[in-house]
Amino acid sequence: MTRYALIGPTYPYRGGIAHYTTLLARHLRVDHEVLLISFGRQYPGWLFPGKSDKDPSERPLQTAAEYILDPLRPLTWRKTLHRLRAWQPDVVIMPWWHPYFALAWAVLGRGIKRLPASPTLIFICHNVLPHERNRLSHLWLPKMVRWVLGRGDRFIVHSQADGQILQQLVPWARYQVTPHPTYAELGGASADLAPLPVDLPDDRPLLLFCGLVRPYKGLDVLLEALAIAVQTRPLHLLVAGEFWQDGEVQYRQQIDRLRLHEAVTIWNQYLPDEWLAACIDRADVIVLPYRAATQSGIVQMAFGRGKPVITTDVGGLAEVVHHGRTGLVVPPENPSLLAQSILDYFAQGGAAVFAPHIQADARFSWDVLLKQIVNLLPEA
Repeated sequence: MTRYALIGPTYPYRGGIAHYTTLLARHLRVDHEVLLISFGRQYPGWLFPGKSDKDPSERPLQTAAEYILDPLRPLTWRKTLHRLRAWQPDVVIMPWWHPYFALAWAVLGRGIKRLPASPTLIFICHNVLPHERNRLSHLWLPKMVRWVLGRGDRFIVHSQADGQILQQLVPWARYQVTPHPTYAELGGASADLAPLPVDLPDDRPLLLFCGLVRPYKGLDVLLEALAIAVQTRPLHLLVAGEFWQDGEVQYRQQIDRLRLHEAVTIWNQYLPDEWLAACIDRADVIVLPYRAATQSGIVQMAFGRGKPVITTDVGGLAEVVHHGRTGLVVPPENPSLLAQSILDYFAQGGAAVFAPHIQADARFSWDVLLKQIVNLLPEA
């Protein structure tokens, strides 16, 4: 039995990284001892662009954790290292996804390497580099990422594309590529889900764009594609998720320009797990027209509920969505081709044709990830 220490967000914090950390801890605890150290505070209110970083779900994913860490308070970094010293883990696993955590993670990484038990430090890289970067990022971001991740012994990435980026920045990195595991456990069974509190038409197929609405996710491209597609067949688009930085206004202006008022419903709210699950169950297909990506938790939420995905060939998305089997993959930022792929999806039979291939795809099991972690350990 191996002693694992995990450092990262879990309930009451919201979002895909928190869900991932929670599920990883749960699955590791089946056969191992696990200490999960989470945040006493993840972000100060003035720095977080959403309404809250807390999870409003009625039935959230939970697991035992100790809430010690604050990325902006060095005394909590020391307390975390003291707790690790007392726990004496064989392996420490830390998620990496945003430069905000760089200083705290670098200090913790250095401290972990100095622990008497000499644990193996594994970084799970959700994004080696952030999706959204400014024009000056190339001057400092690669060095900063190398400074933090260079302290790791082993790495997990969820796409070949991210593995290549990691290898460029940390050439000596020993890593495994494994698909992002499914989020099938989120939200509960379909029979237990409450009706959605938004009115949606039931006389036409429903497309779903969900999750935090940010520019790199390409909602504007999808709206342009929808304007083309509805000229051929009736469709409706549900945009469900929290808009950051008052972005809803620009999309409503685009909807006005494209005369899509009757074809789009915007639900500007962070979705609790049960509502996100209900949206996915209600949709005929999830559409993710990303401009940039490494992988996507929304894809795994959709696949976990047996729902096909139409997405773009960026990052590792084409590695996850098998074109013509579990969904469709199109070039990014091309409304005409995206519109045609939406029409093709329904012309080919829709979910009845694509969903069986999702159920047959065993790559997204948490057991696959756990085996990859074991393969990285020195004993392996």
